[in-house]
Amino acid sequence: NDLFPAANRESQEMKILVVGAGGREHALVWKLHQSPMGKEILCAPGNPGTAEIARSVPIDPASILELASFAAANRVDLTVIGPEIPLALGAAAEFEKRGLKVFGARRAAAEIESSKIFAKEFMLRHSIPTAPFTVHDDPEDARRAIGARRRFPVVIKADGLAAGKGVLIAGSREEALSAIDLCMEEKRFGPAGERILIEDFLRGQETSFFALTDGERLLPLATCCDYKAVWEGDRGPNTGGMGSFSPSPLPDEKTCRWIMDRILAPTVAGLARESRPYRGILYAGLMLTEAGPKVLEFNARFGDPETQVLLPRMKSDLLPLLLDCAGGSLEGKQVEWNREAAVCVVLASEGYPEKPLAGKIIEWRKGSEASPDLLFFHAGTQQDGDGTLRSAGGRVINVVGSGTDLREARARAYAGVEAVHFQGMHFRSDIALERTATAETSTG
Repeated sequence: NDLFPAANRESQEMKILVVGAGGREHALVWKLHQSPMGKEILCAPGNPGTAEIARSVPIDPASILELASFAAANRVDLTVIGPEIPLALGAAAEFEKRGLKVFGARRAAAEIESSKIFAKEFMLRHSIPTAPFTVHDDPEDARRAIGARRRFPVVIKADGLAAGKGVLIAGSREEALSAIDLCMEEKRFGPAGERILIEDFLRGQETSFFALTDGERLLPLATCCDYKAVWEGDRGPNTGGMGSFSPSPLPDEKTCRWIMDRILAPTVAGLARESRPYRGILYAGLMLTEAGPKVLEFNARFGDPETQVLLPRMKSDLLPLLLDCAGGSLEGKQVEWNREAAVCVVLASEGYPEKPLAGKIIEWRKGSEASPDLLFFHAGTQQDGDGTLRSAGGRVINVVGSGTDLREARARAYAGVEAVHFQGMHFRSDIALERTATAETSTG
């Protein structure tokens, strides 16, 4: 499992391993590369974008034993786990067994993301506000529940991990029954859909909220918002995320404090009481309803594509924050943010999210990557032996523009979109559009 020669292991530099291959991981590598702390950055498996500033390690993120053995053999000082799969498989414990520092929730704590049913029942136990729900492991039972309903739309959720695609909003009884068939009969989401939630539809403004935690203390990050539906106007099926922006005018400062006190703090404390101590980053997907914020879902990792707008706004050095978080010592720590706004537009493959077409040549307008207010984070890309860049997944490139406000950041992001082309490329044209008229840049 020792992929690198012994000579490299004798380096006195701090070694950081980032696990994952998407746009989130490219953003993490990009930010960690800026740290003034001496370091060598590795990325497993990485992508053509991360390869420009980090050494690629050809290990699948799901191969947690191989990853942990590699980190031990190469004396990695900190491993940062990006995707949900290795967390759900217990990667954090495998690293800790070897005395290695790891940034990422343990398997029992990460169940707050890997099982939507566990998360909902946990919220019920700890009086954390969320939508009313029922749980079903039999399709006929689920159909009876829909038959008894009088109000639509309704939300159907696959219990397990489905790459952000396991949430279906049904506007009518017929659509709800079709969603049940899709999950439980057609097995569209595999084992993730063997059990489902039927949940009341919440109305309001959706937002994302992130906080670092050492298992006791919480350190909130800047406000941001993402776009899950594939088409403009929030139409079409859910995706892993088609764009994001930061800061978000909602929630305001008072609401942020309420979220910390009534949602995130009780979540971390509740997990600790249930012998599931949580260290890492905790994400709450929220609906800001007339009755107050309610939790749509939890994630146990950095968001994708929210990370791509949060990190360009972060003035603080990310590396010591992650080290302190992993070491259980966040007391007294703060995060500084610049006042600029950031907007991310995801360039996706034809057919995404159902059946994305890969292998398309990606063309780049020369000079576009030199702009200081424009970033391109690789997601689903691969490079041929001759250097040709091709699409290799659903979400291909993340274009991030920065500016003095959301209007300027949005304009720069879409100017960056025009610099990239591949056959079948599609993207939403309304990222941050509804916010540019009223949003004011803040410190987050």
